[in-house]
Amino acid sequence: MPDKPSTAHRVSRLRALLRRSGVDAFLILDLKNIRYLTGFSGSDGALLVGAGKPTLLVDGRYTTQAAREAPGARVVLYSDKASGIADILAAGGYGQVGFEPSVMTVELLASLKRKAKKVRWKPLPSELGAIRAVKDPEEIAHIRRAIRIATGALTSTLAGIRPGVCELDIAVELEYEMRKKGAEAPAFDTIIASGPNSALPHARPGRRKLRPGDFVVVDFGAVSSGYHSDETCTFAVGRTGKRQEKLYALVKEAHDRALEAVRPGVLCRDVDAAARAVIEKAGYGPLFSHGTGHGLGLDIHEAPRLSALSEAVLEEGMVVTVEPGIYLPGFGGIRIEVAVLVEKRGGRVLTEFSKELLVIG
Repeated sequence: MPDKPSTAHRVSRLRALLRRSGVDAFLILDLKNIRYLTGFSGSDGALLVGAGKPTLLVDGRYTTQAAREAPGARVVLYSDKASGIADILAAGGYGQVGFEPSVMTVELLASLKRKAKKVRWKPLPSELGAIRAVKDPEEIAHIRRAIRIATGALTSTLAGIRPGVCELDIAVELEYEMRKKGAEAPAFDTIIASGPNSALPHARPGRRKLRPGDFVVVDFGAVSSGYHSDETCTFAVGRTGKRQEKLYALVKEAHDRALEAVRPGVLCRDVDAAARAVIEKAGYGPLFSHGTGHGLGLDIHEAPRLSALSEAVLEEGMVVTVEPGIYLPGFGGIRIEVAVLVEKRGGRVLTEFSKELLVIG
């Protein structure tokens, strides 16, 4: 079976990076990175990428699956992971090997140093993240399908978002609808936060029942072919007040200014600044307590980050979220989030659900 063009191209890009980093090979343990480079979706394994054909190491549970999903890799069976990796390193005669410091455990690295004494180890903390940040057409198609699944699920769930229904029941129904419409899983634990709870950016749905006049923040996503969607809608339940409408309009303006800033060559921190300037001018700066967005793909949060501290630059093909918010303790919060594809002339919104203020229930 021939290698998939997408994974072959990704491996080629990684090899170019390895040459610049001065290593002979890269040992990859992050399962999302392994899937990105080979297509293998199992729950354990290791991948060694050097000059030749990538070597995918798996235990006996995954030999058939690995051969099917990763035709571009040489599949090697191990009974002990550290020993299996060490044997491959010895056979290849590798000198310096890169690794992911955020994934490699102290215990495994110590074991590898004992078993592969000739290898010199070099941490490469952000190399694969930089490659994964720019999506190819196949990846974008997977993200768009995840978005369509999530949008359909929210549309089916809307009728159940009304006064008297508790947050947890809405979350369960929304996740059920995503599964029913084809999601592999929810992208993360669904957030349904109503009334004062909506002032907590990462609130957990509980037994609080929705009341007329509440804001309800719905932060949700689906996984399709390993790729995530991420979206936040803020609804008004039953009715709105002047203060709610004013605050929503403010967050929507911040959201729109950030969208206008999205284009290749722009610093990620400048997108964050565009949203933050609107909220700070209105006097709510300290109540916008998180970054404006993040990359989206095989992980729900990946490079680049749209924050004041980011040094990253937007590139064509990146998919990022734009999600400003204001959170008033005791009153409620508003967050408006979309997924955006960075294109040559600007940002294309991939999210399908309207971000105009909707009164439901």
